[in-house]
Amino acid sequence: MINVWKEKLRRTRLSFQERLAGVFASDKAREDFFLELEEILLLADVGLTTTEKIINSLRQKTKKTDSPHQLREALKQELLSLLSFTSQPELITNSPQVIMVVGINGGGKTTSVAKLAHFYQKHQKKVLLVAADTFRAAAQEQLSTWAQRLNVPLIKGQYGADPAAVAYDALHSFQAKNYDICLIDTAGRLHTNRNLMAELEKIKRVISRELPGAPHEILLVLDASLGQNALVQAEEFHKFSGLTGIFLAKLDGTAKGGCILSIVDKLNLPIKFVGIGEKENDYLLFSPTDFVEALLS
Repeated sequence: MINVWKEKLRRTRLSFQERLAGVFASDKAREDFFLELEEILLLADVGLTTTEKIINSLRQKTKKTDSPHQLREALKQELLSLLSFTSQPELITNSPQVIMVVGINGGGKTTSVAKLAHFYQKHQKKVLLVAADTFRAAAQEQLSTWAQRLNVPLIKGQYGADPAAVAYDALHSFQAKNYDICLIDTAGRLHTNRNLMAELEKIKRVISRELPGAPHEILLVLDASLGQNALVQAEEFHKFSGLTGIFLAKLDGTAKGGCILSIVDKLNLPIKFVGIGEKENDYLLFSPTDFVEALLS
């Protein structure tokens, strides 16, 4: 699996390691080492606040006499500590799960929903897809295509219908037919559009009313190629919908994979999945250990 991570993180890893190798190989003064490392992290799109946090922690935890190997190991442990969560909901449970998927248009949201459906199918779960994007014909058509390809039932509404009403109908079918997983694809929206963001709250309220404790997950799909701009989106979505995790799409095509660190650090949210292509099985479960090993190996 580590080789898959190395391959898919290739662009981020190469830009990161070309610079990193020079820092660890040279016999630099301690402060020069930290200044160069700070620049490398910023160029990998880790973000200023998170970069400063990492550097300050390394300053406190390392000694002037530490070897390059010890410094590299300290950096590895720092990144692992930042990315690791002690507790989060299990992805696979024996109870029915309702999962809302949110994000902006063009960020890979609907394709990510298909990948989630594939993941749960692999674990022998009965999946129901819900097209709660009633504003964009292309979105419903795209999800319909995926539903046919995956042989998964799909519930959708009329164009222009109330998305919360579609979710309501879907929840009744979900419970009546004993599905295991309900994946609700919401309308893509700009994080700055207050009315559309408030609509997410309405969908969430309807789901909670019909099935206490649901939605069990609210996943935000982010386009990794946006780097730090993805963090701005995530902060706004988090205010409205109480996210439980991130599906980071398009990780394979960017040199800005360092944004993973700042997203987790600033939002205290786990990355659950990463998208690495256009097919339904082009995804990985996020592993902090594999990510850090691939980045630094």
